Parts: sequence; C-alpha cells; structure tokens
Amino acid sequence: MTAAASSSRSETRPQEQAKPGRLVFTGKQQVTFEAFDPGQPGPGQVRTRAICSLMSTGTENIVLNRLFEPGSHWDRWVKYPFHPGYSMIGAVETVGAGVTGLKVGDIVAMRYPHASHRVLAASECVVVPPTLDPRLAAWFALGKITFMGARAAEYQIGDVVVIIGAGPIGQMSVRWAAALGCQRIIVVDQVESRLALARAGGATTTIAKPIGEAREAIIAANRGEQPRVVIDGTGNQEVFVHALGLVARKGTVVILGDTGSPSQQRLTSDVITRGVRIVGAHDCLEDAQWNTSTITEYFFVLAASGRFPLAGMNSHSFPGAEGMKAYELANTRRGETMGIIFDWAGG
Repeated sequence: MTAAASSSRSETRPQEQAKPGRLVFTGKQQVTFEAFDPGQPGPGQVRTRAICSLMSTGTENIVLNRLFEPGSHWDRWVKYPFHPGYSMIGAVETVGAGVTGLKVGDIVAMRYPHASHRVLAASECVVVPPTLDPRLAAWFALGKITFMGARAAEYQIGDVVVIIGAGPIGQMSVRWAAALGCQRIIVVDQVESRLALARAGGATTTIAKPIGEAREAIIAANRGEQPRVVIDGTGNQEVFVHALGLVARKGTVVILGDTGSPSQQRLTSDVITRGVRIVGAHDCLEDAQWNTSTITEYFFVLAASGRFPLAGMNSHSFPGAEGMKAYELANTRRGETMGIIFDWAGG
C-alpha cells in the first residue's frame, strides 16, 4: 500500500475514532494493536488526537526482532511490552488549566510512541507551521537525530562529506549537509531509487556499489582526495572498518547508525597512524542551545521554506490499527521503502 505525501492540511484533520488505540510489541516479532485510556489533561497539559506518525524503520525493527547482543545498551533498554515510535504529529483536542501558547486545533509535533491519542505537557509540543504537510512534518524526530550527526561532523562552508547508506538516516543527513553549506556530498548505497531521492535532497554524487567496492569512485568524485568527513548512517557493524580507511588523514568518522552489535565494530590502524577522529552521535546528546524543541523548530523553518526538501520521502502509509502489516513490509521488502507512515486520521 503506497501513498505519496501530497495531502493538504485541510485534509488531515483527525476524524472521530471509536476507541483510542496504540501499537505495542508484546514480544519478539509480536505486534498488536490495543485499546487504552489516554486520560484527560491536568494543569499544564494538553490532550492530542494523532494525525500521523513515522516509523523509525531501523530502531523499531531492531527492537521488534531483537537484533542486538545480550548485554548491549539495546538489551538494557528493550523490555516487553514495548511501545514503539517517537515521531508523532497530532491536533490539540483539549487544553488543561494554565496552558498558554496552545489552543484546540493546533497541529503539534510530539516525541511519543505510535498511538491515536496522547496526554502530555504542553511544553513538550512544538507547533507545526501551517504551510507544512503534517505527513512531512513527521520526519522531525529523524531530523533531530541526524542534526546531531551534522553537529558532530562540524561542517565548514564548502566541506566534503561521504554518507554511507541512503535509508531514512542517510537521506536526512544529505539534507543537513546541503543546508549547512557542504560543497560535495557523496552518497553510497546499492538501491538506485534511494540514490535518486538523495540527489533530490542535495547529493552531488551517488555511487551504486557496496561500500567495500566504492573507494575508487568516491576518491574520483572528490578530485583525487579522501573526504574530510564520513558519516556511517547504516547501523551495519561491518561498515565501520571501511569508513575508517576511507576518511582523510586527521578526518572525522561520525557513527550515526546505531548497530545492535557494537562489539563487532572493529578499529583499524587508521586511527593511530592517520589520526582519524571517531565521533558518536545520538538523539540524547542535547544541550541548552540545541535540544528537541530548538532543533525541531529549526527543522520546521527549513522544511517549510523549501530549504530542506522532503517531497517524495514517504513511500508507504498504513492505518494505525494495521501496524502489523507495516512492520511486515519493513522486514520483508525494506529496500522498497523509505518513510512508512501510520495514518491515524483516516485521510
């Protein structure tokens, strides 16, 4: 089931639903849709009705399939029942006492799991610009995560970056690199449809090869030089070794894709002999200046103005209650997908 993200805001207002519901992983490879009572807002809170939410195909399917090592940070985090998701767009339905700055009908972004309703602090909501399609705004959470990668890369005007992997994380990384002034953005992936989307987002060169076979083409695209920055957005533990050998002397490798097998990521002599800098980037690495609210607001400004192109980023849409089908697609035909949207509004 495919759907382009082309609906206008007037078409995405939430519709009445019989009962609030949410997606839950009850165990390994077990997905269900359950009814629940979201409650009513207290002082300083609002209740929202979901419009849509975006699947994080990497994180959520690692969790669903338990594709991680015992004792890893994943193992410590994932306990069933597990409520997946963290990128929700909804409409304010009820406003609690003392809330200012939000009103019924406002469209807001929330870092919460896939569910038809949510009660949360008003301070956790970021208003979506009226000119931005909510189904594109749903990329805000992955926008924040990849912004952390861009910060770790410390881009300079006219910089050069190689991005390994053109899935959702890679696509957003391309767009941040372009928005922040990189001159050459080289993307490596084996799926041509993903490379086409990367070019639409600002990639200057795309290479349809496995990373282990792409070195010569990458250096040629960078005028015979190794790149200053390499971003690994794959979550594949085997990619790290190639990234270390590819980056320039005293260059930076950013680990942005979070693998479930960190013990399999191996160092090479490049770290010592060529002074390679390795930087991890993660959603949680916030500070007072750049955090969920400020990054999301910045992302919305860029997306609404067209400086962060999101057209075509959503490949599939499923009603929230049919989430099981969405995860089946992500696990059996991942290469055919990009943004998988859960539609809670019926639009």
